[in-house]
Amino acid sequence: MKPRKAAIIDMGTNTFHLLLVNLYEGDFTTIYKEKIAVKIGQGGISDNTITQDAKKRALQTLLHFRNLIDGEGITEVFAFATSAVRNAENGKQFVEEIKEKFNIAVQVIDGQQEAQLIYEGIRFSGSLSRENHLMMDIGGGSVEFIIGNEYEALWKQSFEIGGQRLLDLFHYHDPIQAEEVSNLTLFLEEKLTDLVDAIRTYTPTGLVGASGTFDTLSDIYYASQQIKKGKTEQSFLLPRVGFEIIADQLLNLNKSERLKIPGMIPMRVDMIVVASCLISYILKHISVEKLVCSSFALKEGVISQLIGKNSFESAQLN
Repeated sequence: MKPRKAAIIDMGTNTFHLLLVNLYEGDFTTIYKEKIAVKIGQGGISDNTITQDAKKRALQTLLHFRNLIDGEGITEVFAFATSAVRNAENGKQFVEEIKEKFNIAVQVIDGQQEAQLIYEGIRFSGSLSRENHLMMDIGGGSVEFIIGNEYEALWKQSFEIGGQRLLDLFHYHDPIQAEEVSNLTLFLEEKLTDLVDAIRTYTPTGLVGASGTFDTLSDIYYASQQIKKGKTEQSFLLPRVGFEIIADQLLNLNKSERLKIPGMIPMRVDMIVVASCLISYILKHISVEKLVCSSFALKEGVISQLIGKNSFESAQLN
């Protein structure tokens, strides 16, 4: 039986992802994937706007994606926009322009939908068990937290405290100053009271981080141990001690020094400092010896729905 072909576009605040796949009953294979640091939130996220420069980068990237999709003869395209677009005053106009120029209908999803898709992606990666886990995905605009297990998501919430926002608010010096870290921590204490309450209620025993920052942190750790990541694996372990060593290093290096860290990728070099501060804050509230890094997130959650891995809101994709 011939597989269905589909394209998934995840228009994140920092990174745009394209994933071209063959879909089978209960499984998929990747035809092609690419990520581009569009930084659509740069320069405007704090003012709830998409700047002209950011829009230009986004449209150039989407033209490139459209050409790749057409080259594969794919007609099923599922595009999602998250925090930067949903909060931008000119977000609706931007989405209309994308439809007009590229015939791509972008679904602007809310924080709850985003968290659910991330949960489904993490579950699909095999990173969960019967035990409750705290899951987190640090985007440029928002951070999604989910508490659940391999059967269900028990609690989920999206917070508009993503890496680009934290960078704009707190990271003025390079290396970051102790006072900036302290102000960032106070800010997180104020913003994440709902999460701290949920951790007390559901007592998760594991921590899973999805894609982005966690991919890079695990790349840095594996490089430091001279271990190669398995190409077919979707889940990687990062010992807490290993994370703490990396986080401490990130606080004390400037950008050019961070770029020299084996495993670091340039598109993460700015946000990884504040993102690591956020993870360090979370680790004060959950006692784990290791962090599980899932390479599956939102776009794989979409695939999970498309291939019938679950029934949650699959109608939203049709």
